[in-house]
Amino acid sequence: MLRKKKSPKHKLVVLGDSIGQGFQNGGVYRTDLNFPAFLSQCFDPQTEFQQPVFTAQGGIPLNLEVLTRGLSDRYGDTLEWTEYIPAAAHLYRTLKRIKKYWEGKFKSLAVEDKIKPYHNQSVWGFAMNDTWLITDEISRKYIETQPESYSIFDILPDHAMYTTAGIVLNPAQQEKFKDHTLFDNVNYLQKNGGIENLVVTMGHNNIIGAVTDLRFTYSEPDDLEGLPSERNYTVYRPEHFEKEFRMLAEKVSTIGAERIFVPTVPYVTIPPVSRGVNEDKSRPAKGYFDYYTRFWIWDSDFDPNKHSHLTKEEAIKLDKTVDEYNKSIREIAKEYGWIVVPVNTYVSGIARRRQMGKLHISYPEEFSKAMKRNEATAHLMEDPKDPLLSTEYLRVHRDTGKVYKGGIFSLDGIHPTTIGYGLMAHLYYEKMKETGVKFQKPLDWDHIIASDTLVTDPPYMLNSLRELLKVLSMDSSKRLSILGNSVLHQLMELLSSRGNKQKVE
Repeated sequence: MLRKKKSPKHKLVVLGDSIGQGFQNGGVYRTDLNFPAFLSQCFDPQTEFQQPVFTAQGGIPLNLEVLTRGLSDRYGDTLEWTEYIPAAAHLYRTLKRIKKYWEGKFKSLAVEDKIKPYHNQSVWGFAMNDTWLITDEISRKYIETQPESYSIFDILPDHAMYTTAGIVLNPAQQEKFKDHTLFDNVNYLQKNGGIENLVVTMGHNNIIGAVTDLRFTYSEPDDLEGLPSERNYTVYRPEHFEKEFRMLAEKVSTIGAERIFVPTVPYVTIPPVSRGVNEDKSRPAKGYFDYYTRFWIWDSDFDPNKHSHLTKEEAIKLDKTVDEYNKSIREIAKEYGWIVVPVNTYVSGIARRRQMGKLHISYPEEFSKAMKRNEATAHLMEDPKDPLLSTEYLRVHRDTGKVYKGGIFSLDGIHPTTIGYGLMAHLYYEKMKETGVKFQKPLDWDHIIASDTLVTDPPYMLNSLRELLKVLSMDSSKRLSILGNSVLHQLMELLSSRGNKQKVE
């Protein structure tokens, strides 16, 4: 008599970066609202899906939504010029408190219970090789030995990515896990129960630095083995990407998970972290802009001789580089029997600014219905063929206080909103179901939409977005030197995925 094969204990495991972790609005905060969590809720009984908690102080390194709500509660829906200095002082006190907490100045960051590795092994800022290079021991040593990178006005948690890595890799600071990498922890789960579905979301940070730094610098061979703080690239050469993705595939294939899902990399020119500006300040209906600068610099203020930027030619080159990456992903995934989730195709299809204002891929029907059921979002989907929901930077109407543009990307301009993560979960859900994964329940769109407080209940200071961004970017004309380095500049530096080696201009 044949013995029935035992089902793997771990239904869903993630090996990933910020997208797998659920980073949004400048930090990792509510991990229960990331796309893997939404997928885990579709199993009945609901599968165990353990993740670290980052809700203290609004998350790490920074939560722009929480920060903006604090300013809104104190100063109302707009900032008068006389309030800029008091607002900056308030920001300084708030950010210093956050910094001290995540640097362990108030209490130990270790969890009390000795636990097995989390099911979500994702760390924001990690490039592919960090999955087998970075350990808790290396992270701690880096934090202990490297001096703070900015001036005495440093206002974000120093070495925040390494702090996050330690919390994910070895949350209870156990001796047996101190030398474990993300890969080792995933392998541990496989050996202790088995993995049915492994999602690998790596590759984004091998190119995202180009738009966070606004600098196009190709990788060199040394970057393939160096630690994040030792790297200078913003863009992996396609041949380096292929080599490293193949190394990742070889390592992941030895784990033995039943199914492995990997996304294509979206074009980094789509997220609104970089703002397109033309030489004549016009707004084209299709194609590329002449320059791409910071999202907090308005067209009328932009000066290519003064402000950091990418050129049209560099933006086109970035898209072509992503095409090369995705070609490698598809070819290598086919070799190893992995399942490719077409994230780039979907994001490109809903990026209407690039498509003469038209959707090339429609939003899911059940999602649209749920959006219409929610009073706070119904107006965004009144016309499914021409929805207000878009990939542009979030904008709020001065009179109604409701979102009238954006909603897919969060306030950091790079990472999805909760709704954006829900749409990502939909892509995985459909592809997983198509390839044999048995879900007992559909995605809970009402829960996902209601949980997106940025879209359903935006901080009212977003009504005056330009004035808010001036404060956060430390516009020198408003004499905000009290904060030294700009909040937004420091955030972009932290999101560049190479530690603190490069300083943002």
